[in-house]
Amino acid sequence: MTKTPTSQRRRRDRRPGRWLLQDAKARFSELVRRVRAEGPQHVTVHGRDEVVVIAAEEFRRLKGEQTGEALVTVMQASPYRDVDVEPRRSRFPARDVRL
Repeated sequence: MTKTPTSQRRRRDRRPGRWLLQDAKARFSELVRRVRAEGPQHVTVHGRDEVVVIAAEEFRRLKGEQTGEALVTVMQASPYRDVDVEPRRSRFPARDVRL
């Protein structure tokens, strides 16, 4: 098994939008500028994608609001919204706890 020299690995990982972790750390300001100008940037560790850096507004858009509003809307639109659902309740056996 032959090892690929570091310079060749670095060249292979320098595809547009891809950063070696060490380069991302050393040139973080440039990474942030490229996110704003070019879109998401991939940071690789040992040749594998580990994280993708995205703009804050894109993150907020993807994350969505966590109000539960979407769940309520879906439940209200369900054809089964009038069905009463009673949770099944059962007793758990008591544990013998000795101190």
